[in-house]
Amino acid sequence: MTEKPTTPSRPTAEQLLAARDTTIEDVTAPGLRVLFCGINPGLWSGATGHHFARPGNRFWPALHRSGFTPRQFRPDEQRRLLGLGLGITNVAPRTTAKADELTADELRAGGAALTERVLRLRPRVLAVLGIGAYRTAFGRRTASIGRQEQTIGDTEVWVLPNPSGLNAHYTLDALAAEFAKLREALS
Repeated sequence: MTEKPTTPSRPTAEQLLAARDTTIEDVTAPGLRVLFCGINPGLWSGATGHHFARPGNRFWPALHRSGFTPRQFRPDEQRRLLGLGLGITNVAPRTTAKADELTADELRAGGAALTERVLRLRPRVLAVLGIGAYRTAFGRRTASIGRQEQTIGDTEVWVLPNPSGLNAHYTLDALAAEFAKLREALS
């Protein structure tokens, strides 16, 4: 029997408020091709338990347009990524309304925990989605978008633009193009 995904409902204001400072489960497995790493979960993600859940977030469209997925998945289909060798985690686990609510100490602690996670799971690539968070979490003040010189064990590190709808520096097409550079490098 084929699993029919459900259409996610919009969280209520009460659910969004209750989601603040919670955590959500990673979508990971050992040996992934790419472990995508958000900055931290937003309130929609906290309320639904799904990564990149806010409707304005461009992660899912960019993932598809770049060729990583055969169609555009919805946040409630996140576990299907594992079958494609893809996973999702976050630098900081705490759910906030905006990433700028995180402290530098939280990001640095998140970078240390992420390093341990990557060494344990050994993905081929860690793709951090957000240059500012990467710079703070890993102490790389001059890092730029793209493949990094730094590795974590055998894992390549890439920095991609933050797919949040609040990131006006990148259109969806430009975001998908950066994701596609990573996908092409994997070939």
